[in-house]
Amino acid sequence: MAKQNVAEQFVDILARAGVKRLYGVVGDSLNPVVDAVRRNPSIDWIHVRHEETAAFAAGAEAQVTGSLAACAGSCGPGNLHLINGLYDAHRSMAPVLALASHIPSSEIGLGYFQETHPELLFQECSHYNEMISNPEQMPRLLQTAIQHAIGRGGVSVVSMPGDVASKAAPEKSIEHALVTERPTVRPGDDEIDQLCRMVDEAKRVTLFCGSGTAGAHPEVMEFAGKIKSPVGHALRGKEWIQYDNPYDVGMSGLLGYGAAYEATHECDLLILLGTDFPYNAFLPDDVKIVQVDVRPERLGRRSKLDLAVWGDVRETLRCLTPRVKPKTDRKFLDRMLKKHANALEGVVKAYTRKVEKHTPIHPEYVASVLDEVADPEAVFTVDTGMNNVWAARYLTPNGKRRVIGSFSHGSMANALPQAIGAQFTDRGRQVVAMSGDGGFSMLMGDFLTLVQYDLPVKVVLFNNSSLGMVELEMLVAGLPSYGTTNKNPDFAAIARAAGAYGVRVEKPKQVQGALKDAFKHKGPALVDVVTDPNALSIPPKISADMVTGFALSASKIVLDGGVGRMLQMARSNLRNVPRP
Repeated sequence: MAKQNVAEQFVDILARAGVKRLYGVVGDSLNPVVDAVRRNPSIDWIHVRHEETAAFAAGAEAQVTGSLAACAGSCGPGNLHLINGLYDAHRSMAPVLALASHIPSSEIGLGYFQETHPELLFQECSHYNEMISNPEQMPRLLQTAIQHAIGRGGVSVVSMPGDVASKAAPEKSIEHALVTERPTVRPGDDEIDQLCRMVDEAKRVTLFCGSGTAGAHPEVMEFAGKIKSPVGHALRGKEWIQYDNPYDVGMSGLLGYGAAYEATHECDLLILLGTDFPYNAFLPDDVKIVQVDVRPERLGRRSKLDLAVWGDVRETLRCLTPRVKPKTDRKFLDRMLKKHANALEGVVKAYTRKVEKHTPIHPEYVASVLDEVADPEAVFTVDTGMNNVWAARYLTPNGKRRVIGSFSHGSMANALPQAIGAQFTDRGRQVVAMSGDGGFSMLMGDFLTLVQYDLPVKVVLFNNSSLGMVELEMLVAGLPSYGTTNKNPDFAAIARAAGAYGVRVEKPKQVQGALKDAFKHKGPALVDVVTDPNALSIPPKISADMVTGFALSASKIVLDGGVGRMLQMARSNLRNVPRP
């Protein structure tokens, strides 16, 4: 058997860790690794048109599968392009291994062509960031990087000069069994006992849930039912907690709706479950707060806590629920359920008023129809900006659908590249990119990646020829909109010219048929929907609070854009409220 070089050993270890694909752009210092991928049947090289797409795609794949994904960039500008997507993956706790190829080792520090310092550049967006400067560091360094990414949930970066990648791997290298799954974390008995006492002593308890409730839906529902608690959620908690939830009071935050804000402020005890909710202006400062999180460094960094609990949400509730005393008084829960339904009744009018005749098309209407015709197991990737609003208010979770976006990092142009990563995990699963015209055009070159690999991603383009969310920010701050207008082409024509299915929609009555036809198409498709750039309703009175934080409750929402089928869900939950 021929002796391995470092690049071959590198690729073998990635494959052994479960990596199926390596996203990137080939070139110079990266060539030995790409050639090793070519000769390894267990892993594929995915050629994208921009390295930022590679990192976003790897992050989305990791979020869909829960397993390690990988991307790579050649020396200097190549790996530097990875950084935005890696920031997003890291803040989303997606396990990603990034290879930052480097200039020849003998030239490092001498101002060589394309020289950068990856060990400095990626420091803030990674748990582990080290350089392989000689073969003897392999495979221990790569194994350590993999275990950081998986064990801590986030990014590890390994930089490696191209000449080192071509050298012979050490003959007696130390390899060990790789850790490929994260363990559960159970709080100590003292913390559980203290939390139990706090729950028993409180008359009104509210649960506010984030992405850390993934896999804990039954436990959250059992706990909420036992203590008669309203359940609100942050945007990243929506897909995990809103469905089959008779205690749902909506979402808080900048895109919030319903009674979540009131429920978190009018309780005696607020329990934050698996959320690193960043907007502390929406959190109360005069009620007791408990936070449960698997990442101890996140405990208490948004609000003053009366109790910090380090543990998985599911394991914590499995320990806690049997110990708490059942509550019989559901007055607080019922009042919040009613308030939630009433709040949704008030905003849904914007969606129902002459919507089927309105041109340009209401984006709310497009999102509502999309929710209805998309598969029950679809993966939605969502661009930042107004598309976050429509996804938050119109996509109906069911426990099978996934909604992925740049919800923590807030980057533009994420939807298309994330759809690429999501689709590669399962070509038979429907993947829909909810793109804005601003975000789509930023990384539009990677629409060609869909065509090259015949990926059946469906891009639904909300084309309002503006940076809608930025325009809203300016208006709320009392500034005239400036620099927010896009002069756009016919995106459907561009899609057809690229070899994909493309259709342009300008009338509401065309929306449903266009979406259904695109979804039936076996390959990549783009639906260019011309939407109303004025689909932003500003309240007649703008308070100082709104200027600095958009809104502080659902009764003061800035984005009066309807809430789709969530109103039906709220009405259904009212059936649980006893009639006098």
